[in-house]
Amino acid sequence: MRTYIVAGSPTGQPPADLRPRPDDRVIAADYGAHHALAWGWPIHLLIGDLDSLPGPAARAMAAAGIPTITAPAAKDETDLELALAHAAAEGARAIVICAALGGRADHMLANVLLLARPELAGLDVIIAEGTQTLRLLRGAAAGRPAATLALTGRAGDLLSLLPIGGAARGVTTQGLAYPLRDETLYLGQTRGVSNLFEGSAASVALRAGLLLVIHTRASE
Repeated sequence: MRTYIVAGSPTGQPPADLRPRPDDRVIAADYGAHHALAWGWPIHLLIGDLDSLPGPAARAMAAAGIPTITAPAAKDETDLELALAHAAAEGARAIVICAALGGRADHMLANVLLLARPELAGLDVIIAEGTQTLRLLRGAAAGRPAATLALTGRAGDLLSLLPIGGAARGVTTQGLAYPLRDETLYLGQTRGVSNLFEGSAASVALRAGLLLVIHTRASE
């Protein structure tokens, strides 16, 4: 079972290759309920201060009896952060965050950096938007070995690797046009941007640091 969290980016798109299955759970973060209803997705929980939820969506939610956790408008967390923390507290092991890119730059960057929350280490958490999928790879730490991520796609797909919070060390890739072999990607440099899948599979290994892995599927 996966937990889908639908955030409130005004330009949010559903994932191209993912949608909830009957046994999956869907949490809407405020305006994310509007997206979920528009996509025909079920909603099992609504979280947020509800300051941006359109009237028709709010009435549809109320009529359906959707459980709601209402947060105060003056709070330290965004609605998406509240939804993500709630999903982790519920014991979700796989989380798909949708409609989190686009719109305001500060919101988009904050949403992506939520992947670095400590309690998400060890969980399968992705941001999926249209043809893009974002994951955070965490290197070795106390009690955690070096990380390896296997990816499936097709020739011509883009893969970008961006260090977060400092250098990403011991980066090794396979199946990409421009391989890295136990190398360091430095914060503030763009060496890891726009690599290419050579076939249907690729992998990334990381020894130390945090590495954002962005997979953009090629057009048909």
